[in-house]
Amino acid sequence: MPVLRNLQVTLEMIKWEHSVFALPFALCGAMLAAGGWPNGRQLLWITIAMISARSAAMAFNRLADRGMDAANPRTQARALPAGLLTPSFVRTFVVLSSAVFVLAAAQLNRLALLLSPIALLVLLLYSYTKRFTRWSHLALGFALGMAPAAAWIAIRSSLDPRILLLTAAVTFWVAGFDVLYSCQDWEFDRLYGLHSIPRYTGIATALWIARAFHVLMLVLLASFVLAFSLGAFAFAGVAIVALLLVYEHSLVSANNLSKLNAAFFSMNGVISLVFFFFIAADVLIRHL
Repeated sequence: MPVLRNLQVTLEMIKWEHSVFALPFALCGAMLAAGGWPNGRQLLWITIAMISARSAAMAFNRLADRGMDAANPRTQARALPAGLLTPSFVRTFVVLSSAVFVLAAAQLNRLALLLSPIALLVLLLYSYTKRFTRWSHLALGFALGMAPAAAWIAIRSSLDPRILLLTAAVTFWVAGFDVLYSCQDWEFDRLYGLHSIPRYTGIATALWIARAFHVLMLVLLASFVLAFSLGAFAFAGVAIVALLLVYEHSLVSANNLSKLNAAFFSMNGVISLVFFFFIAADVLIRHL
């Protein structure tokens, strides 16, 4: 059926499986807010909210960037520039995904529902930041960094300022690996008039900025662990994340970006899952 084929292509286009980047951090926020595992209903709707929000954001990004993707040899094979999907179908997908996100927020609590349009606005407008600022990497980071704070609100219907340390950590983590990823397009960005850190600094300096972002992430993660008085498991998680980041950066250099996809996709998925495992273990042990 055409609709099912289009849906399959859309899910491939938005890389829905990469929801693993932010979902574990959201679950960290939810577990801290709940003092253990959230109940099944909360866990279900938080997961639905995370996946639907990311799906809406990614599909909207592909829609907004379809002209640039068609001009960039690296992205010409994506679904929209390749003609595998129509813009109207992707627009419908964005609307439906956004509606599911708002529905999920409504199932959690009133504050989550009231804030859901603001969250959607941040997620969707990120796609345009690269048109006017080199710091669009931080905008993307904040879009994902909202996840733990949003999950806290979903559980408590309030916001504890301490969870914003995790929001800031995720912001700089994502910004760092987005700087890495954008190194492969620095020349296209310059020619097409787009803004990114590598375009302005060159690849070598951009790699150092990505490292600085990740060092700041580690400082924020340690501060987050201290703020919540977490224990040895949580600190072990931060230490392992540090080692994984060192390995991630060892995969790329100014003269060799051939392993960039491994650094971007594989390692960052591992980092988020590892951190969640150690935070979850710490929280559960403390509440036995």
